[in-house]
Amino acid sequence: MNTPDQRPAADRQAPLLEARDVSRLFAIRGSGGLFRPARMQRAVDGVSVVVHPGEVVALVGESGSGKTTLGRMLLGLTAPSSGSILYRGTDIRTLPADAARRFRREVQVVFQDSGGSLNPRHPIARAIALPLQYNRGLDAAAIAHEVDALLDQVGLPPAHFRHRLPHELSGGQRQRVGIARALASQPAVIIADEPVSALDVSVRAQILRLMADLRRDRGLAYLFITHDLGVVRALADRVVVMTGGKVVESGDADTVLDRPAHAYTRQLLAATPVPDPRRQWEATTDTASA
Repeated sequence: MNTPDQRPAADRQAPLLEARDVSRLFAIRGSGGLFRPARMQRAVDGVSVVVHPGEVVALVGESGSGKTTLGRMLLGLTAPSSGSILYRGTDIRTLPADAARRFRREVQVVFQDSGGSLNPRHPIARAIALPLQYNRGLDAAAIAHEVDALLDQVGLPPAHFRHRLPHELSGGQRQRVGIARALASQPAVIIADEPVSALDVSVRAQILRLMADLRRDRGLAYLFITHDLGVVRALADRVVVMTGGKVVESGDADTVLDRPAHAYTRQLLAATPVPDPRRQWEATTDTASA
């Protein structure tokens, strides 16, 4: 668990990124017709989430819980059907041009498989260079220097990696490239959508350690979308638990993980692998009797 935020209380209370009572409806495929409207499904239903500067909020739930749709709304990629997404206190739909560019630069994303978002024909240095050019307006010499600095910061020696193509990298190395590309825009917050779920255990630990170090060194905030409560224990300050498009529990990470109030959270905890199988059995038994 990370050490507590040391900034003044007033700074911690000012939200950086916020979803305020947001819902998102999608039409159910094949449900409409010539004379009847399509039936709608609520992927997200009246959810509020706040991320403060420098903190890690874990958004937890199984597949279909609505957490990825909420992440897309916070990124500005999907518009809410109702409610508001606010950045630094302003609805992103009303941001003037300069503030909208700042939002796009300061709110970045790391995907589950960064390799899928990398052009397979371009060396990784080019993938990192693009935000340096378009988001920060650096010239060629500054871009080359910054690409090398970012590769070095994420643990990829530039001389060995800058000219490599994505298919020449391991999954963990591609995820490091994805993190470097996100850092290139000098973000204030990174939305990480299952960034370690496709990696093996040892590589997962390395990536989590890297993200924790970057948070400390750069003052980053994260919204960490995951179904793995073991990952949450390693990184998060606060936890928001979703199921069926709704938030069923939220609070301080230690409190939620050690004393869960909702049966669904207890079920997630019971399904988390633990070193001692007797603890797994006890957790399952407690859930069944709740």
